[in-house]
Amino acid sequence: MNGWQLASRAAVAAGVLVCVASALGAVACRDLLDRLHFVTPVTSLGTPLVGLGLAVDLGRHLAAALVVLTVAVAALAGPVLNAAIGQAVAEQRGLVPRGSPE
Repeated sequence: MNGWQLASRAAVAAGVLVCVASALGAVACRDLLDRLHFVTPVTSLGTPLVGLGLAVDLGRHLAAALVVLTVAVAALAGPVLNAAIGQAVAEQRGLVPRGSPE
């Protein structure tokens, strides 16, 4: 096993560990707003680590570029969607006024 394979497997293992830890934390919480806090590490840390490991393992190939593109979209869109869901739930529960912040 060369250094690239070792780095690839380490990145994938770290990403999977982040995802599993976030899933366990989300299961432990009862409230939706609390669970949303555990989704963010998956999209901002777990997915990029797994994608990085896969891209390194694939090498210079079109499939690696597609993995990087998919991970970039997920990493950019995940926190935005998480914030939008949190805002919608908070408005529905009356925790914040509708339409805020303006």
